[in-house]
Amino acid sequence: MKDLQALREKLSSLDVELLEMVARRQEIVAEIGRVKSSAGRGTRDYAREKDVLNLARETARRVGVDEDIGEEMFRLLIRASLAAQELDKVTSEQTGSGKRALVIGGSGQMGQWFVRFLDAQGYAVEICDPQPAATGHQRFAELAETELTHDLIVVATPIKETAHLLDALCGRQPQGIIFDISSLKGPLAGPLQRLVAAGCQVTSIHPMFGPDTELLSGRNVVFVDLGVPEATASARELFNSTMADQVSMSLDGHDHAMAYVLGLSHAVNIAFFNALSQSGEQAEGLAKLSSSTFDAQMDVASRVAEENPYLYFEIQSLNTHSPRALVTLLNAVTQVAGRVLDGDEKGFVELMAQGKAFLARRPEDRP
Repeated sequence: MKDLQALREKLSSLDVELLEMVARRQEIVAEIGRVKSSAGRGTRDYAREKDVLNLARETARRVGVDEDIGEEMFRLLIRASLAAQELDKVTSEQTGSGKRALVIGGSGQMGQWFVRFLDAQGYAVEICDPQPAATGHQRFAELAETELTHDLIVVATPIKETAHLLDALCGRQPQGIIFDISSLKGPLAGPLQRLVAAGCQVTSIHPMFGPDTELLSGRNVVFVDLGVPEATASARELFNSTMADQVSMSLDGHDHAMAYVLGLSHAVNIAFFNALSQSGEQAEGLAKLSSSTFDAQMDVASRVAEENPYLYFEIQSLNTHSPRALVTLLNAVTQVAGRVLDGDEKGFVELMAQGKAFLARRPEDRP
């Protein structure tokens, strides 16, 4: 046991050295980011990333470490480096310096994300939320408590509540830029159009990522121009310092896409974990089994199961395009079941080939 303790102490010492080297690496990365920023170059360099990952695999092979482990370690380091460079760029440009922002729903998870994001850009951020926030920002419990003289107003509340708040803003006609961040736009069409008619500087966005997101590379932010291009341009400017992909959509086109991108993917995972839970006596045993495909699906399904079920129901029930997407899902499951039950090998192979052809059109670089 004495030898074991000595080995553990050596391992702990090596772990500390590894983290110290990572910290030194991050210092160099930060300096590289500043050099690229001053030269007007983008934060991300895909060719350089490829070189780093190739070096990781070559070095891992040379020293007897699994190549996949070496590559995965350096992918994690690259993401950490990009996140640090992105934040440094957002902070250094200070596009919100001297301006005020109000985040309605700023105590919620996505509200807090926007509080941090706008803080980093130099905005003086205030919160309107009946719930206390974990930050020290000035907070108004009700909209009536603030004069709404802000340069920017972000509405980060549940969909139904957002519709009421947009109407309340319409009644007061603030002069600043207004945008919501709702996952659906159809239920907000009336209030948004009334804001436009009232002469307000309003647009609508959909950040397609969660509140834990630090790096926006490969993430989409959808912009829905409501006929006030100046407002949309101002909202876009907030993300110009990031690596987010800015996507333009129409009001109806947005919800049609979300019926599949959000609604369909949510429904697949909800059906998956409910099928497992209803598998009878084997349910407990299934949860303990492992395979590469099953583990990957379980990982996604587990994250879906932890999400807000009320929000997920809103995304399904308030989207007028959801029924078609759900019927498409039912048909697809029926097709798979039919091929299997009929012993139709050719038809089954064709289904997989059809799916493979679609997936081949997806971009390779995904977070």
